Amino acid sequence: MTNYTKSTNFATKDALASGNALKIVKGTEIDTEFNNIATAVATKADSASPTFTGTVTISTLAVTGTSTLTGVATLTSQPILSSLTASKPVFTDASKGLVSTGVLGSDQGGTGVANNAAMTVTGSGNFAYTRTLTGTTNVTLPTTGTLATLAGTETFTNKTLTSPTINSPSISSPTISGTPVMSASVLTLETTVASTSGTSISFTSIPSWVKRITVMFSGVSTNGASPVQIQIGNGSFVTSGYACIASGFSGSGATTLGFSSGIVTGDSGAATFIRSGKFCLATLGGNIWVADGGLALSGLGKHIASGGLTLGGTLDRLRVTTVNGTDTFDAGNINIIYE
Repeated sequence: MTNYTKSTNFATKDALASGNALKIVKGTEIDTEFNNIATAVATKADSASPTFTGTVTISTLAVTGTSTLTGVATLTSQPILSSLTASKPVFTDASKGLVSTGVLGSDQGGTGVANNAAMTVTGSGNFAYTRTLTGTTNVTLPTTGTLATLAGTETFTNKTLTSPTINSPSISSPTISGTPVMSASVLTLETTVASTSGTSISFTSIPSWVKRITVMFSGVSTNGASPVQIQIGNGSFVTSGYACIASGFSGSGATTLGFSSGIVTGDSGAATFIRSGKFCLATLGGNIWVADGGLALSGLGKHIASGGLTLGGTLDRLRVTTVNGTDTFDAGNINIIYE
């Protein structure tokens, strides 16, 4: 662009004496001035919709309304974008600090996936993380504190577990500071089985981490006189080697018998007996299991028993059957709780 500069100072001619040749205004002087003006005007930008070429330097720019940049624009300072709308532009020059919605380029640490789509954002260094969102998902991160990791030792403060599922729990030498509040135990209740048919009631999917099992009887009876017993196993049920003593108490006195075929819940039985109560089995570790409990037998009294067995492997099953193995269940319900 060219600025207009006068070639002839016409005002000085007025002070010259009459007859001075320089006092005359020549046509060539006027023509030169008009040519200079025409050149300056032709190389200046219009105030409305100008088109710039080459390098344009703007020291201070205030933009109002809608602005469109085409080609390459060099910004020498960080601009502040305070009122972007839904049609906001997408900037990809990370050195200028301009980031908007749309695709986040690799020069800005992105993966080329639209910001409003499912994506994985991966950082580096001490604050590396991977976040995967699928569909409508909300992720809320705490503003203070430390996030727990999947592995390692963690300290929790004022946390509430709602219906937790614990697979193979192991708590060794826990440190409890303050006053612990426990609102519920972590127990697993199996599905109640009606003991109205068959010679045995079995539970064959007991997890390997179980340390205690409670067997519950409600109105259980059989069609014969053989005592009801509990057997456990690993892969198959163990039918011998138990050390069990069972005693019965009634108005006529007490009787005590020993059994090796299982944890026998009473020393005798009859087809008319109705059994209700519970037995607890617990492990000492090393596949050593002990048991005790008691049942009320209608028409006879209370029967109690204690015993134990060392399994050859991890307990994974339990069943309720009779000592002779042939009497059939004909009434009641049986279930177990394990922990």
